[in-house]
Amino acid sequence: MLKVAYSPIYVYSLPEGHRFPMRKYELLAQQLLYEGTIAEDSFFTPDPFTDEDLGLAHDASYVLKLNNLPLTRDEERNIGFPVRPELIKRGRYIANGSLMCALHAMDHGIAMNIAGGTHHAFTNKGEGFCIFNDFALAARHLKIRHGIKKILIIDLDVHQGNGTAQIFSGDADIFTFSMHGERNYPLRKTKSDLDIGLPDKCTDDFYLKILMDVLPSVIESHRPEIALYIAGVDVLQSDKLGRLSLTREGCKKRDRYVFSLCKKNAIPVAVSMGGGYSHKISDIVEAHANTFRVAQELYF
Repeated sequence: MLKVAYSPIYVYSLPEGHRFPMRKYELLAQQLLYEGTIAEDSFFTPDPFTDEDLGLAHDASYVLKLNNLPLTRDEERNIGFPVRPELIKRGRYIANGSLMCALHAMDHGIAMNIAGGTHHAFTNKGEGFCIFNDFALAARHLKIRHGIKKILIIDLDVHQGNGTAQIFSGDADIFTFSMHGERNYPLRKTKSDLDIGLPDKCTDDFYLKILMDVLPSVIESHRPEIALYIAGVDVLQSDKLGRLSLTREGCKKRDRYVFSLCKKNAIPVAVSMGGGYSHKISDIVEAHANTFRVAQELYF
Protein backbone atom coordinates (compact mmCIF):
# COMPACT_ATOMS: atom_id res chain seq x y z
CA MET A 1 0.00 0.00 0.00
CA LEU A 2 1.23 3.49 -0.88
CA LYS A 3 1.67 5.42 2.38
CA VAL A 4 1.02 9.16 2.29
CA ALA A 5 1.79 11.74 4.98
CA TYR A 6 -0.95 14.34 5.32
CA SER A 7 -2.45 16.72 7.88
CA PRO A 8 -5.11 19.43 7.40
CA ILE A 9 -2.84 21.86 9.26
CA TYR A 10 -0.96 22.16 5.96
CA VAL A 11 -3.76 24.39 4.65
CA TYR A 12 -5.55 26.08 7.49
CA SER A 13 -2.55 27.55 9.30
CA LEU A 14 -1.48 29.67 6.31
CA PRO A 15 -1.83 33.46 6.13
CA GLU A 16 -4.71 34.49 3.87
CA GLY A 17 -2.53 35.76 1.05
CA HIS A 18 -0.81 32.38 0.73
CA ARG A 19 -3.87 30.14 0.83
CA PHE A 20 -4.35 29.91 -2.95
CA PRO A 21 -1.08 28.15 -3.91
CA MET A 22 -1.06 26.05 -0.74
CA ARG A 23 -4.64 24.81 -1.13
CA LYS A 24 -3.06 22.29 -3.48
CA TYR A 25 -2.37 20.01 -0.48
CA GLU A 26 -6.03 19.71 0.40
CA LEU A 27 -7.21 19.52 -3.22
CA LEU A 28 -4.55 16.96 -4.14
CA ALA A 29 -5.66 14.65 -1.35
CA GLN A 30 -9.29 15.00 -2.44
CA GLN A 31 -8.44 14.29 -6.07
CA LEU A 32 -6.38 11.20 -5.29
CA LEU A 33 -9.18 9.79 -3.14
CA TYR A 34 -11.88 10.66 -5.66
CA GLU A 35 -10.18 8.88 -8.55
CA GLY A 36 -9.15 5.90 -6.44
CA THR A 37 -5.39 6.32 -6.81
CA ILE A 38 -5.13 5.96 -3.04
CA ALA A 39 -7.55 4.94 -0.29
CA GLU A 40 -8.35 6.57 3.05
CA ASP A 41 -6.15 4.12 4.92
CA SER A 42 -3.15 5.17 2.81
CA PHE A 43 -2.98 8.44 4.75
CA PHE A 44 -1.17 8.86 8.04
CA THR A 45 -0.75 11.95 10.20
CA PRO A 46 2.73 12.28 11.71
CA ASP A 47 3.46 13.64 15.14
CA PRO A 48 5.21 17.02 15.20
CA PHE A 49 8.98 17.06 15.62
CA THR A 50 10.26 18.23 19.01
CA ASP A 51 12.96 20.85 19.49
CA GLU A 52 15.45 18.03 20.00
CA ASP A 53 14.38 16.42 16.72
CA LEU A 54 14.80 19.72 14.87
CA GLY A 55 18.25 20.12 16.37
CA LEU A 56 19.67 17.39 14.16
CA ALA A 57 19.68 19.82 11.20
CA HIS A 58 18.96 23.26 12.69
CA ASP A 59 20.81 25.35 15.24
CA ALA A 60 19.27 25.39 18.70
CA SER A 61 19.42 29.19 18.64
CA TYR A 62 17.33 29.27 15.47
CA VAL A 63 14.70 26.91 16.91
CA LEU A 64 14.60 29.02 20.09
CA LYS A 65 14.13 32.18 18.03
CA LEU A 66 11.15 30.59 16.29
CA ASN A 67 9.68 29.51 19.62
CA ASN A 68 9.98 33.07 20.95
CA LEU A 69 8.40 34.99 18.06
CA PRO A 70 8.28 37.54 16.53
CA LEU A 71 11.09 37.46 14.00
CA THR A 72 12.55 40.68 12.63
CA ARG A 73 11.04 42.20 9.51
CA ASP A 74 14.10 41.20 7.49
CA GLU A 75 13.92 37.60 8.73
CA GLU A 76 10.24 37.36 7.77
CA ARG A 77 10.93 39.00 4.41
CA ASN A 78 13.54 36.31 3.67
CA ILE A 79 11.05 33.58 4.53
CA GLY A 80 8.36 35.24 2.43
CA PHE A 81 5.42 35.47 4.81
CA PRO A 82 4.60 36.47 8.40
CA VAL A 83 5.72 33.65 10.68
CA ARG A 84 3.34 32.62 13.44
CA PRO A 85 3.13 29.61 15.79
CA GLU A 86 0.72 27.66 13.55
CA LEU A 87 3.19 27.79 10.67
CA ILE A 88 6.03 26.59 12.86
CA LYS A 89 3.84 23.71 14.04
CA ARG A 90 3.03 22.97 10.40
CA GLY A 91 6.75 22.71 9.66
CA ARG A 92 7.23 20.30 12.54
CA TYR A 93 4.52 18.00 11.13
CA ILE A 94 5.88 18.16 7.60
CA ALA A 95 9.43 17.34 8.68
CA ASN A 96 8.41 14.24 10.63
CA GLY A 97 6.10 13.29 7.78
CA SER A 98 9.10 13.15 5.46
CA LEU A 99 11.07 11.06 7.95
CA MET A 100 8.17 8.63 8.37
CA CYS A 101 7.83 8.43 4.58
CA ALA A 102 11.48 7.44 4.40
CA LEU A 103 10.93 4.71 6.99
CA HIS A 104 7.82 3.46 5.19
CA ALA A 105 9.79 3.47 1.93
CA MET A 106 12.36 1.17 3.51
CA ASP A 107 9.54 -1.36 3.93
CA HIS A 108 7.41 -0.72 0.82
CA GLY A 109 9.80 0.73 -1.76
CA ILE A 110 8.20 4.17 -1.87
CA ALA A 111 6.17 6.59 0.26
CA MET A 112 4.90 10.11 -0.36
CA ASN A 113 4.59 13.32 1.65
CA ILE A 114 1.72 15.37 0.26
CA ALA A 115 3.71 18.47 1.27
CA GLY A 116 7.44 18.97 1.95
CA GLY A 117 10.40 19.88 -0.18
CA THR A 118 11.32 22.86 2.01
CA HIS A 119 14.86 22.97 0.66
CA HIS A 120 15.58 26.69 1.19
CA ALA A 121 15.80 26.41 4.99
CA PHE A 122 19.38 26.62 6.29
CA THR A 123 20.79 25.45 9.61
CA ASN A 124 20.24 28.90 11.12
CA LYS A 125 17.57 30.66 9.05
CA GLY A 126 14.48 30.24 6.94
CA GLU A 127 14.19 31.42 3.37
CA GLY A 128 12.01 31.13 0.28
CA PHE A 129 8.75 30.00 1.98
CA CYS A 130 10.72 27.42 4.03
CA ILE A 131 11.08 27.42 7.83
CA PHE A 132 12.49 23.94 8.49
CA ASN A 133 14.26 21.73 5.94
CA ASP A 134 12.21 18.52 5.95
CA PHE A 135 14.51 16.33 3.86
CA ALA A 136 17.63 17.55 5.64
CA LEU A 137 16.00 16.61 8.93
CA ALA A 138 14.87 13.25 7.55
CA ALA A 139 18.37 12.50 6.25
CA ARG A 140 20.01 13.38 9.56
CA HIS A 141 17.53 11.25 11.49
CA LEU A 142 18.06 8.33 9.12
CA LYS A 143 21.82 8.60 9.51
CA ILE A 144 22.10 9.28 13.24
CA ARG A 145 19.13 7.40 14.68
CA HIS A 146 18.45 4.67 12.12
CA GLY A 147 21.92 3.70 10.91
CA ILE A 148 21.39 4.62 7.24
CA LYS A 149 24.77 5.84 6.03
CA LYS A 150 24.46 6.52 2.30
CA ILE A 151 21.62 8.88 1.34
CA LEU A 152 20.91 10.58 -1.98
CA ILE A 153 18.82 13.74 -2.19
CA ILE A 154 17.40 14.18 -5.70
CA ASP A 155 16.12 17.74 -5.96
CA LEU A 156 14.23 18.38 -9.20
CA ASP A 157 12.35 21.46 -8.05
CA VAL A 158 12.89 24.39 -10.43
CA HIS A 159 14.75 26.24 -7.65
CA GLN A 160 18.17 25.19 -6.41
CA GLY A 161 18.20 23.50 -3.01
CA ASN A 162 20.51 26.04 -1.39
CA GLY A 163 19.57 25.28 2.21
CA THR A 164 20.06 21.54 1.74
CA ALA A 165 23.43 22.17 0.10
CA GLN A 166 24.56 24.31 3.05
CA ILE A 167 23.42 21.83 5.68
CA PHE A 168 25.29 18.90 4.10
CA SER A 169 28.39 20.72 2.94
CA GLY A 170 31.30 18.44 3.79
CA ASP A 171 29.12 15.40 4.59
CA ALA A 172 30.31 12.67 2.22
CA ASP A 173 27.52 10.28 3.25
CA ILE A 174 24.65 12.50 2.09
CA PHE A 175 24.89 13.37 -1.61
CA THR A 176 22.98 16.46 -2.73
CA PHE A 177 21.95 16.62 -6.39
CA SER A 178 20.02 19.66 -7.61
CA MET A 179 18.84 20.15 -11.19
CA HIS A 180 17.19 23.54 -11.52
CA GLY A 181 16.71 26.71 -13.54
CA GLU A 182 20.09 28.44 -13.62
CA ARG A 183 18.62 31.95 -13.70
CA ASN A 184 15.91 31.28 -11.16
CA TYR A 185 15.81 31.85 -7.40
CA PRO A 186 18.06 31.81 -5.45
CA LEU A 187 20.21 34.36 -7.23
CA ARG A 188 23.27 33.16 -5.28
CA LYS A 189 23.44 29.39 -5.34
CA THR A 190 25.02 27.33 -2.55
CA LYS A 191 27.18 24.54 -3.96
CA SER A 192 25.58 21.08 -3.87
CA ASP A 193 27.59 17.92 -4.49
CA LEU A 194 26.21 18.15 -8.02
CA ASP A 195 24.40 21.16 -9.45
CA ILE A 196 23.00 21.29 -12.97
CA GLY A 197 21.71 24.70 -13.97
CA LEU A 198 19.30 24.62 -16.89
CA PRO A 199 18.66 27.40 -19.42
CA ASP A 200 15.38 29.31 -19.59
CA LYS A 201 12.62 27.70 -21.69
CA CYS A 202 14.16 24.24 -21.27
CA THR A 203 11.80 21.68 -22.91
CA ASP A 204 10.90 18.07 -22.13
CA ASP A 205 13.42 16.36 -24.39
CA PHE A 206 16.34 18.56 -23.34
CA TYR A 207 15.50 18.15 -19.64
CA LEU A 208 14.98 14.40 -19.74
CA LYS A 209 18.13 13.74 -21.74
CA ILE A 210 20.26 15.53 -19.14
CA LEU A 211 18.54 13.74 -16.26
CA MET A 212 18.98 10.34 -17.93
CA ASP A 213 22.63 11.07 -18.69
CA VAL A 214 23.46 12.11 -15.13
CA LEU A 215 21.34 10.29 -12.55
CA PRO A 216 22.56 6.73 -13.26
CA SER A 217 26.17 7.75 -12.72
CA VAL A 218 25.25 9.54 -9.47
CA ILE A 219 23.62 6.35 -8.21
CA GLU A 220 26.54 4.22 -9.38
CA SER A 221 29.14 6.38 -7.68
CA HIS A 222 27.32 7.09 -4.41
CA ARG A 223 25.44 3.77 -4.03
CA PRO A 224 22.72 5.16 -1.75
CA GLU A 225 20.69 3.06 0.65
CA ILE A 226 17.73 5.42 0.18
CA ALA A 227 16.79 8.35 -2.05
CA LEU A 228 14.84 11.43 -0.97
CA TYR A 229 13.17 12.95 -4.03
CA ILE A 230 11.75 16.48 -4.34
CA ALA A 231 9.31 16.23 -7.25
CA GLY A 232 8.56 19.93 -7.79
CA VAL A 233 6.10 20.73 -10.56
CA ASP A 234 7.29 24.33 -10.86
CA VAL A 235 9.28 23.11 -13.87
CA LEU A 236 6.06 23.42 -15.90
CA GLN A 237 5.76 26.03 -18.64
CA SER A 238 2.59 27.30 -16.91
CA ASP A 239 4.41 28.02 -13.63
CA LYS A 240 4.50 31.70 -12.71
CA LEU A 241 7.65 31.38 -10.58
CA GLY A 242 9.60 29.03 -12.88
CA ARG A 243 11.43 29.73 -16.11
CA LEU A 244 11.42 26.28 -17.71
CA SER A 245 8.99 24.93 -20.29
CA LEU A 246 8.14 21.33 -19.41
CA THR A 247 4.73 19.92 -20.23
CA ARG A 248 2.71 17.90 -17.74
CA GLU A 249 3.56 14.78 -19.74
CA GLY A 250 7.26 15.64 -19.57
CA CYS A 251 7.01 16.11 -15.83
CA LYS A 252 5.28 12.74 -15.53
CA LYS A 253 8.01 11.10 -17.59
CA ARG A 254 10.58 12.64 -15.24
CA ASP A 255 8.90 11.03 -12.23
CA ARG A 256 8.55 7.70 -13.99
CA TYR A 257 12.25 7.72 -14.84
CA VAL A 258 13.35 8.55 -11.28
CA PHE A 259 11.08 5.91 -9.76
CA SER A 260 11.98 3.24 -12.33
CA LEU A 261 15.69 3.83 -11.84
CA CYS A 262 15.41 3.67 -8.06
CA LYS A 263 13.31 0.51 -8.25
CA LYS A 264 15.72 -1.12 -10.69
CA ASN A 265 18.58 -0.44 -8.28
CA ALA A 266 16.57 -1.54 -5.21
CA ILE A 267 16.75 1.96 -3.69
CA PRO A 268 13.77 2.94 -1.52
CA VAL A 269 12.51 6.43 -2.33
CA ALA A 270 10.66 8.96 -0.18
CA VAL A 271 8.96 11.71 -2.17
CA SER A 272 7.94 15.26 -1.28
CA MET A 273 5.94 17.51 -3.57
CA GLY A 274 8.11 20.63 -3.64
CA GLY A 275 6.98 23.72 -5.55
CA GLY A 276 4.12 24.32 -7.94
CA TYR A 277 2.76 27.79 -8.73
CA SER A 278 0.89 27.62 -12.03
CA HIS A 279 -1.81 30.23 -12.58
CA LYS A 280 -4.53 27.55 -12.53
CA ILE A 281 -4.56 25.49 -9.35
CA SER A 282 -6.04 22.62 -11.37
CA ASP A 283 -2.78 22.46 -13.37
CA ILE A 284 -0.79 22.19 -10.14
CA VAL A 285 -3.00 19.48 -8.66
CA GLU A 286 -3.02 17.44 -11.87
CA ALA A 287 0.77 17.54 -12.18
CA HIS A 288 1.28 16.53 -8.54
CA ALA A 289 -1.37 13.80 -8.88
CA ASN A 290 0.63 12.31 -11.75
CA THR A 291 3.52 11.71 -9.34
CA PHE A 292 1.24 9.60 -7.13
CA ARG A 293 -0.31 7.83 -10.10
CA VAL A 294 3.10 6.78 -11.42
CA ALA A 295 4.20 5.59 -7.97
CA GLN A 296 1.04 3.54 -7.57
CA GLU A 297 1.43 2.04 -11.03
CA LEU A 298 5.08 1.06 -10.65
CA TYR A 299 5.11 -0.19 -7.07
CA PHE A 300 1.66 -1.53 -6.15
